[in-house]
Amino acid sequence: MPVRVVETSSALSQPSGGTSGNTLPSVCTLLSVGQAFSGTQNVSSQQKDEAWRVNVRIQGCDLDHGYLCGTMEALNVPMADTPVVTFWEGEIVDTKNYTFFTGKWGATSEDDIKHWTKFPSFSPLLSQVDIDGGKSLDLNNYPYIFMRWKEQYFVNVGTDCGLTIAGFYYVCFSSTDGSINGFYYDPNSSPFQKLELKSTNEGRLGFSFSSYELQ
Repeated sequence: MPVRVVETSSALSQPSGGTSGNTLPSVCTLLSVGQAFSGTQNVSSQQKDEAWRVNVRIQGCDLDHGYLCGTMEALNVPMADTPVVTFWEGEIVDTKNYTFFTGKWGATSEDDIKHWTKFPSFSPLLSQVDIDGGKSLDLNNYPYIFMRWKEQYFVNVGTDCGLTIAGFYYVCFSSTDGSINGFYYDPNSSPFQKLELKSTNEGRLGFSFSSYELQ
């Protein structure tokens, strides 16, 4: 949920496990309903250096269909009097329901590659993704789960809050330590805003959110 800041930028082996097949990423208890994460999103631009504190909670997960959803709470947004909460829906790159190519939200395959290659864990997959978006990859035992998170609406503030949710996040989840890294994509916002989250020690109890009704 970054501030809309227009800014110019420039960016940018073999597949792991080379066997074909459309299998789902391994299920990790840290990527389950109720799990909470906490960290920061860097919203720096040429004019300022700024990081917002961010909390995320998983609200729903359907691995068979490559779907998950949750809430994201930004705590120290300069133009907001209260924490800003959004509801997001996610696509799990499982090579069955979704590939590494987004195909919507204004992202081209070139945009996809530029963002996925920001994750070191993506490097072994790059050559196969270049060919078919990763359709022939077997990610079942890969220790990282790649996702896209798209914020759908503001939960507790209006659309005039000074923030935009027009873009989406490229996300990489580590099943080893439960950490999440992401990069926000929106052509009209400053590029490669980095999201860094760690699973909270409380597990499914997580941290305390204010009470919001999702509709």
